[in-house]
Amino acid sequence: FQRSQNVGKEKNFVFLSKKIEPSSDLETAPLFDGLKKELAGNKFSCPTFTESYCWPPVALGCDVVAISHQGNDPLLYIPPVLTLLQLKSDYQALTNMSGVSLILCPGWKKAQLVFDLLKTYRKGCRCLHPMLIILGQKKEAASQVEIRGCEVVVTTPYNLLRLLEHYTGLLCRLCHLVLDEIEVLFSDTTEQVFTILDCYKKATAQAQRNLPHQIVAVGTQWNKHVTPLIKEFMNDPHIVITVIEEAAIFGNVQQVVQPCMNSNRTAELLKILDFTQRNLQKVLVFSDSVTDVEMIHKALKSNSVVSLKKHKESKCIAECVSKRWRKMHSSGTPSVLVLTEDCLQSLGITDATCVIHFSFPSPGVFGQRLQSLSDNFCTGMKDSAGDQEHTKAKSVILLTENSSCHAPGILRYLEHAEAEIPEELYDFTARVRGSEEDEKFSRPICASLKTFGICRNRMECPDRHQINLIDTAQNIADEMIETPERVTILPLLIVHATNYFGRIVKKQKDQYTDLAKEMNDYFKVPGHRISVNTEVEKSVFYGLCEGVICHRVQVVETPAKDEENVYKVTIKYIDEGRTSQVNSDQLLHLPAKFQSLPPQAVEIVVCRVKPIDNEVEWNPKVTDHIKHKIKGKLHHAKVVQTLGRTVWVDPMVGVTSLPTMKMWINEYNIRSEILSMGLGTDNPEHVGEIQKLCGQMPVLDHAEKLE
Repeated sequence: FQRSQNVGKEKNFVFLSKKIEPSSDLETAPLFDGLKKELAGNKFSCPTFTESYCWPPVALGCDVVAISHQGNDPLLYIPPVLTLLQLKSDYQALTNMSGVSLILCPGWKKAQLVFDLLKTYRKGCRCLHPMLIILGQKKEAASQVEIRGCEVVVTTPYNLLRLLEHYTGLLCRLCHLVLDEIEVLFSDTTEQVFTILDCYKKATAQAQRNLPHQIVAVGTQWNKHVTPLIKEFMNDPHIVITVIEEAAIFGNVQQVVQPCMNSNRTAELLKILDFTQRNLQKVLVFSDSVTDVEMIHKALKSNSVVSLKKHKESKCIAECVSKRWRKMHSSGTPSVLVLTEDCLQSLGITDATCVIHFSFPSPGVFGQRLQSLSDNFCTGMKDSAGDQEHTKAKSVILLTENSSCHAPGILRYLEHAEAEIPEELYDFTARVRGSEEDEKFSRPICASLKTFGICRNRMECPDRHQINLIDTAQNIADEMIETPERVTILPLLIVHATNYFGRIVKKQKDQYTDLAKEMNDYFKVPGHRISVNTEVEKSVFYGLCEGVICHRVQVVETPAKDEENVYKVTIKYIDEGRTSQVNSDQLLHLPAKFQSLPPQAVEIVVCRVKPIDNEVEWNPKVTDHIKHKIKGKLHHAKVVQTLGRTVWVDPMVGVTSLPTMKMWINEYNIRSEILSMGLGTDNPEHVGEIQKLCGQMPVLDHAEKLE
């Protein structure tokens, strides 16, 4: 097993199930020559560290599992897979190469990215035709797909299963199956992926022709479902892991969390060491403090535990400590070294059997500490992370009342590693996450929460998930919504299929209509168009003329001026909701009489519909269709909830006026329009979740922050 290699100027970590000679130079990489030229033409200088280990086995047609921080980058597999497709002799049993390779992505957005990259790099290949397949739920959609002449198909698990209902023999021709972002595929679409794998396994078993078969799986995290993937569907794969923490999970390092009082850490440490002494373990005790290292070393000595110490202030050189560490164990004495992590690299220790985190680790430091166990990572496949028969290395975290700072990051990792987790760690994490949410006071409310009633990744989401005073500081005036059961809406900016900005138009006398006419008449007079010669001020209202139409705008950002005293400013059209950049000299003085009417733009969210297949964003096909249909046209809607300047509506209906008959005709319902495309599905919990959100009390004690 190779664990440290110098590739370029970097020293990196790699864990391999079988030896691989890395290919660190583009010129000698095992790729098709035309592809190398295309990569070089796109400013690709050389393979990354992970690519240098992934490309050789993939290009040889081997099964590969790669886990890396770069695991979401399609270039881990695209160049070697395209190289394989140039070897026509491998596919002689086929009359044509349609559908010989399939790339499964976790969603339409990633599939689109992969497809775009394939279109770029096919220029360096002979006769390569990629195809992107994103189907709606309409039954006729799959029957209209024609794969003939396309060597690479890019799609998602849900779309492939819909396609297989009509093309049952599709997998019989498949030679190369790529699973992109396996941690997402296996967490969000576990059942669908294994159904596809089962179908592929049956298809290859029944195949009469002699064809190559390869599965490549790449991702950023190890997942428990990768084990059955390897055991049941792969043929002796190359496993490449360049993330220490993920290698520790694959290597079945036993993770133990030991709760104790901060004042009792030393006593707890002695208990743990009592066990390791009896089992001739090689133990590293990590602390982030020189003082703690000295204190621990002294405590061990007074309890007859022979130990070494190393920190940046100690006089003994690293080479001397390493030599004594090796000598202790070879003489049959348990090895115990107390150290700070900044000494670990100089010591070069990778053969420890147990690390004890006397100080609670940050996620970054945690990986460095685990690397000292890497020689004892298990290499055989096990059924679960808790399979103790395959455990040779152990990591013990002392959890105290002072450990809360890094608790969420470590908890995420331990859950991912399927470790046994004490309640105390959950409690610490809940408190930290609560305070983190409080610190998001000035952030906007999470867009996903508003649009779909749920945020699927609150831990990583930078935005707010609670109501506060910012949301109620600028409420929609009551007179704008005289009758909530029917308001007239004019959408002007389409963010996506169910989220727009626009105006609520009053039925009788619309104040903005009158204001817009007055402004246009006023600025028609050349003498009234007075440019702002002084420095533009943030948050101030100005006028802006675009052709014959004049707008009220507010400056939201003012970067540094250039030498000519004219500079770009970011503005918001306060009656439409869109933002733009203009030159500062385009802004006009806006008389006070045009500023008295409050900003008219409101945010509009259509309720009870969401993307199919658990997607988190609308497919552009849906957004483009809705944008073309609704922008600038009048709609009637029922308001089900308001918050600040956001209105949630259900339904929202496009209407046409028949003035002679004094009536309106309903043309379409936006929600029904989306559902009819087959790319949207019902979201019955949406309104209830929004009402629950808006029922939260504002955080009054943050009033000073608002100011």
